[in-house]
Amino acid sequence: MLFNSFLESVVKIKHLSLFGEASHAKMSPPYRLELAAKMKEKSKDAKKAGVMALFYPNAKNETHLVLILRKTYKGVHSGQVGFPGGKYEEEDKDLMITAIRETEEEVGVPKAMVEVLKTMSPLFIPPSNFMVHPYLAISETTPNFIKQDEEVEGIIEVSLVDFLDETNSITARVPTSFNVEVDVPAFYLNGHKVWGATAMMLGEVKDLLKEVL
Repeated sequence: MLFNSFLESVVKIKHLSLFGEASHAKMSPPYRLELAAKMKEKSKDAKKAGVMALFYPNAKNETHLVLILRKTYKGVHSGQVGFPGGKYEEEDKDLMITAIRETEEEVGVPKAMVEVLKTMSPLFIPPSNFMVHPYLAISETTPNFIKQDEEVEGIIEVSLVDFLDETNSITARVPTSFNVEVDVPAFYLNGHKVWGATAMMLGEVKDLLKEVL
């Protein structure tokens, strides 16, 4: 989809109600609901993070979404695909500012280029004890992406057409923090299996976009 057409329609998203758990549940790993229930009390003191679902035109004026491939490290989200974003810092005015700041730090998109259209439903991530607050945003200018080498292995530019293509919604076998492999709902985007919390948040993004496009 050309970005001009996308822009005309996506602004309507501001007035839509969120899908929240209904969207999240469709992309939830089978063990997650039980784990989240067990940690419900702990979630009240969870660390906070802000992440960004940023749509933009590429050089051909086609609509794309940027994701990142995380570095391999000793942690629960090692080597996974995620949104640009990160942990709330005390100097941040709010979590939207966190998401904008971290997007600039991780993929080099200046905050002046980012327009947030929608605050999405927050999602608790039990393995890392984070409450993640996602935001849907646009950049009307084609970004010159610059990855943060310390944390980002690669920048993944996903076309809107591929993201909305139902054949890219799959079931994938993945390793978990319990040292077992399970079948989970996932998106298959640019050769990457996107699952877990990122897929759950993307599920709500997709459901909202389908209402306006």
